[in-house]
Amino acid sequence: MSAISNSRLNKLELLAAKIRRNVLDICMQRGGYAGQGVALADIAACLYFDEMRDDGKGWFYDRFVLSNGHDAIMTYGALAEHGSYDMADLRSYNEDGTKIDQSPIEGQLGFEITAGSLGQGPSQAAGIAWGERMNGNDKRIYCLFSDGELQEGNVWEAAMFAAHQKLSNLVFIIDNNDLQATSRTQDVLGVEPVPEKFDAFGCFARRVNGNSIPDILEAFAEAKTITDRPYVMVCDTKIFEGIACLKAELPAAHYVAKHQADWDAGLAEINQTISTLGGS
Repeated sequence: MSAISNSRLNKLELLAAKIRRNVLDICMQRGGYAGQGVALADIAACLYFDEMRDDGKGWFYDRFVLSNGHDAIMTYGALAEHGSYDMADLRSYNEDGTKIDQSPIEGQLGFEITAGSLGQGPSQAAGIAWGERMNGNDKRIYCLFSDGELQEGNVWEAAMFAAHQKLSNLVFIIDNNDLQATSRTQDVLGVEPVPEKFDAFGCFARRVNGNSIPDILEAFAEAKTITDRPYVMVCDTKIFEGIACLKAELPAAHYVAKHQADWDAGLAEINQTISTLGGS
């Protein structure tokens, strides 16, 4: 891969920081999946603002499928920077009667499928990728799901189908944070070694530092060179990565509802990061 320009890297780092700020702003109202949203901000910045092509009409030409509904907070934070959501609306996240659901339904802006029934996304993404290819379209399909979902059998059925159909227009992005609702993934039902398992199913898989923008960009670039099978990014991430004060306090927080002082400390830290990167 060619060297990443300083301007490109700075732009994406600034966007990732702003996405992190948006995630905290949204979740501090009533709690939520802030740790995942903060951790996934680097992937979101690269995906929405560098990787997926726009359609010339203010939206995206390529398609993104979210399988693990709780990671919708990543999409909300990113699409606020895209201008597709207003932060005032997003602050109603998880409020009674809101349209800003924690696990969104099909048709909500930015969401291709009804997310939250874990393990369903990879199969649907594979079907979408197959359909786009059958229709002669060059759209690329990106699907995010969690390492906990690897405990679901239909994820592996999707991998087998996608590899058999040589769906090189499909990229699986796995949030490999070794955490699920009740405990560490490895303690509930271990899933490692993840890349080797997807390779065995006929995919092309690699392990990626999911909190390194250069590594993420390199993986996306490599995916375009693989022309005979789906590509799998096994993204090792850490809850609250990018906001040290929250990462230190809540290293294993699947869902959080914190005191205002904690949210304020996190916002102060990420605002300082944004300022250092030249933003406001």
